[in-house]
Formats: sequence, C-alpha cells, structure tokens
Amino acid sequence: MLGLLSFGPGGWGDELLSGLVVTLLLALIAFTAGTVAGLTLMLLRRQGRLARYVVSAYVTVIRGVPELLILYLFFFGTGAVVQSIAESLGYSERINLSGFALGAFALSVIVTAYATEAFRGAANSIPIGQLEAAQAFGFSAPKRILFIELPQLLRVALPSLGNIWLIVLKDTALVSLTAVAELMRQATVAAGSTHRPFTFYAVAALIYLAVSFFSERVIGRIEKQFGLKEAR
Repeated sequence: MLGLLSFGPGGWGDELLSGLVVTLLLALIAFTAGTVAGLTLMLLRRQGRLARYVVSAYVTVIRGVPELLILYLFFFGTGAVVQSIAESLGYSERINLSGFALGAFALSVIVTAYATEAFRGAANSIPIGQLEAAQAFGFSAPKRILFIELPQLLRVALPSLGNIWLIVLKDTALVSLTAVAELMRQATVAAGSTHRPFTFYAVAALIYLAVSFFSERVIGRIEKQFGLKEAR
C-alpha cells in the first residue's frame, strides 16, 4: 500500500497531491466569489420590491435544486450557449471551455445562494436603533454599510460562513464527474488503474477529513477571536 501512495513513477502520491491542490483552489475561488456575491445580493435585495423578489427567487431555486444538477447545467449548458452565440457571430470553430473554470463558477453560484441567506440572517440581528442613529448623524448609505453594518454582518455570519466553507470543500468532489483532475477524480483514476478502489477512496476520505479538521480548527480560532465560541 505504501508503494502505491509513494511519490514518483511507481506511486500515486504526486497525483493525489496535485488533486488536493486543485480541490483547495476550487473551494477557495468558489467560497471567496460566492461570499462577495452573497453580500452584494443581500444588499441588493433592499433596493425595492422587484430586487427583493429576484434575489429571493434566485436563492430559492439554487437551494432547491440538487447541486450536482446545477453543476451539470453549467458544465454542459454553458458550452452550448457560448457555442451558439459564437456561431451567430460567424465564428464556426469549436470552443472548448475550461472545466476548472466552469466547475468553480458553478460552485460559486451555489455558495452565493447560501451566503446571501447567511448575511440576511446576520443583517436582521443588527438593532434598528443603530441604523436610525447613523441616519440621524448624517451617515450616507455607503458609510453606514461600511462602518456600522459590515463589521457586525461579518461577525454574526461567521459561524454560518464557516459551515458553508466546509460544505463547498466537500462539494468539490462533484466536479470530478466532469473530468476535472481534483482529489476525487485522481483517486478514481488511481483506483481504476490499480484495481484497488477501497485503498484510494479510503485515502481520499482521510485527506478530506484532515482538511476539514484543520479548517474547523482555524474557523474555531477565528470565532474565538471574535468572542463567538461562548455564544454558540
């Protein structure tokens, strides 16, 4: 078994390590983009009834559809749409989109929906008196958001964002079905090549578990810095 996991021509350690790097990159990109987009949508839904309905519909649809289906829709549908647009503009060559980019985008869409709800719940916890006081002191809307709401939003939403990070970290395994060489895909290739599926899937599970455990420790330390551990 150790020989199969070694680094070099005779082992699969290099492939598993490169797959882990791709997994972490996918998770980091999706989490960062989704968190920023989620905060933006939470603020956007305040801009009238239409914006509120549109954002609510987006969150409801994305949270109500299986994540694998969302990934398939973006992976296979985006290519067809881009190809159709290119052909309508007179470009006849086949366009091959990056599987990594499509996977990261699909995961970002999923994270955005959950982050929007996390920030909405955090925003509801801010006392209305603070916002009224800021308005009375002449704070503009951007200043009120930046100096009063945003620090509290991030603090209150932190536990939920930590859970979203752990979810997206595991959801990167879904991207393996689109042939992106992340950890799960590399484990599947290794299992098929060596006919040792239990060995490589067990190793992949341990790697995911180790990364999740480390992430929980980091998240817990951050929460402790903000004084959230005692409140939970």
